Amino acid sequence: MGVQAVLKNIAVDMMPLCVLLLLCVCHQSSTAVLNKYGESRNLFAERACCRRQSHFIYIGKDISGSPVNVDVGMCRTHCQSQPSSFELGMHSSYSRHSSMLDFLRDKKMRMLGAPSRESGPTSDGAPSCGSSSTCEPTGTRVDKVLLLDGLREVEIIEDCHCEAKVTWCLRAPSLKTYFFETPYETVIDVGKCVGSKGELEGFSCVPTKFDSALVDTPNKVELIQTVTGCDLKEGCYRIPYVEYHYEITYNEEGLKEEKLKEIDVGRCLGSCTSGNRCLLRSASDSAECLLWAEGQGSACVPQGYESHTFLNQHGQTRTVLAITSCLCQS
Repeated sequence: MGVQAVLKNIAVDMMPLCVLLLLCVCHQSSTAVLNKYGESRNLFAERACCRRQSHFIYIGKDISGSPVNVDVGMCRTHCQSQPSSFELGMHSSYSRHSSMLDFLRDKKMRMLGAPSRESGPTSDGAPSCGSSSTCEPTGTRVDKVLLLDGLREVEIIEDCHCEAKVTWCLRAPSLKTYFFETPYETVIDVGKCVGSKGELEGFSCVPTKFDSALVDTPNKVELIQTVTGCDLKEGCYRIPYVEYHYEITYNEEGLKEEKLKEIDVGRCLGSCTSGNRCLLRSASDSAECLLWAEGQGSACVPQGYESHTFLNQHGQTRTVLAITSCLCQS
């Protein structure tokens, strides 16, 4: 019994030493991991600047008359030239503190004294994705908001990533989520147009060909327009839009024939907006806008047209106007 009591006392006395040795091993392991990632690629630092930041816009009033502001988000394209508080803490501050508690306490004090990381890009910032890439949304979701003047669809950026630049105009995938967090949630590749305008001043890579996709909803189905083709066009431009009509003609023998007449009546697309308005600015920085209102701008409307005249199925003369060109009109 005496030997067992002695062994028990030795075990109790050794417990704090064992705990201390375990903490030392964990400290060395974590320091080695930090040094390893600091010396090689810091994946977080490479992606830290290309991220979603808040961007609130005012879209109107709801059915109760209250103003509705929505955080649609924006992909930050620049980052500050100085390292972030996270990088400073992980690479330098950690080694200067005796314990993790001191490190966290000091990190919290720096964060309280540092400017918000959600602030806009600075003039001395450096590109976040390098010269060969841009910071673009990885996906968006479409929310429907009921306003006084009806149902409004709002596109919200969910996340961002670095996307390679292309020097020609082409269609790229663009994922949108409809009926988010409902039994009808659906992700559709609606497509988008990417590419630089090159040497053509005033031209942009814009959608010119479209298709459609069906989405199940609580109210049966909904038709979603998708982009299938892109081309270089001006800001306000014409796209093909085909209509079919029955036409009555007479052949050489005087016999009546019914044919299907195809007419490209065209449509005007593009934007002529005069820019968004800032409704609320930061008290500490007048250059930072906290709340935006969408600009009204002018409309892209038909400029030129041509007429197509034919006999319909009832023998009556029918005239269909087709758009030949478009322009911006306030």
